[in-house]
Amino acid sequence: MRFIFIAFCSVVLFSSCNAQFDKLLKKVIKTDLSTEDVAAGLKEALSNGTSKGSDLLSQKDGYFKSIYKISLPDDAKSVCNKLKVIPGFNSIEDDVVEKLNRAAEDAAVKAKPIFLSAIKQMTIADAWNILKGADNSATTYLHKTTNQALYNEFKPVISESLEKVGALQLWSSAVSQYNQIPFVKKANPDMSDYVTNKALEGLFKKIAEEEKDIRHNLASRTSDLLKRVFSQQDK
Repeated sequence: MRFIFIAFCSVVLFSSCNAQFDKLLKKVIKTDLSTEDVAAGLKEALSNGTSKGSDLLSQKDGYFKSIYKISLPDDAKSVCNKLKVIPGFNSIEDDVVEKLNRAAEDAAVKAKPIFLSAIKQMTIADAWNILKGADNSATTYLHKTTNQALYNEFKPVISESLEKVGALQLWSSAVSQYNQIPFVKKANPDMSDYVTNKALEGLFKKIAEEEKDIRHNLASRTSDLLKRVFSQQDK
C-alpha cells in the first residue's frame, strides 16, 4: 500500500511539472521573439514616435496653437503688464509670445537627427528595460541621452530665430523701457535660455504622448514587428 501511495504521488507530481513545462514551452513558442527582435522593435517605435513628434512641433503653430505653447515667465508678464499702458506696447505680451513660439518651431527640426543617433546606440538591455518599464520609460531614456545635445542645437537656432522675427529687439526695447520705471526690480532682456528649455520641455512631453499611444493603442503598431514586440507588455 505504501509503495502504491508513493507511486501515485510521483505520477501526480510528474504530471504537474509536465503541465507547467508544457505551458512554459507554449509561451516561448508563441512569443518567438529574440533579443534582437525586441531591440529592433523598440528602435522602430522610437524612430516613428520621435520623428512624428518633432515633425508636428516644427510645423507652423506646432507650439503656438497647441498644448505645448510657450508662455512668458511670471517676471516677464510683470514687465508686460506695466508696459501695456505705454503707447506702442499695448500688445507687447501677445507679440512676444507668438515670436518665441515661432522660434521654438524653427528649432524643432533639429531634434530628429539627434534622437535617431541616440536610438541607434541603444543596447539590447536598454530595449528590454524600456519594453517592460513604465509608460514613459523610452522618453526618460531619450531625455537622459539627448537633452544636452538638444539644448546645444536648439539654443543657437532659437536665438537666431528670435533675432529674425524681431523678438529680441522687441523684448530688449520693452525691458529697457520697463527698467526706467522707478523702484521696479530690473528685468533681464535675454530670453533665449528660457525659450530653449521650454521648447525642450514641450518636445519631451510630445514624445511621451507618442510613446504612450504605441504602448496602448493597437492601431499605432503599424508593422508586424511592432505588434509582436509590444504584445509582450500587454501580458
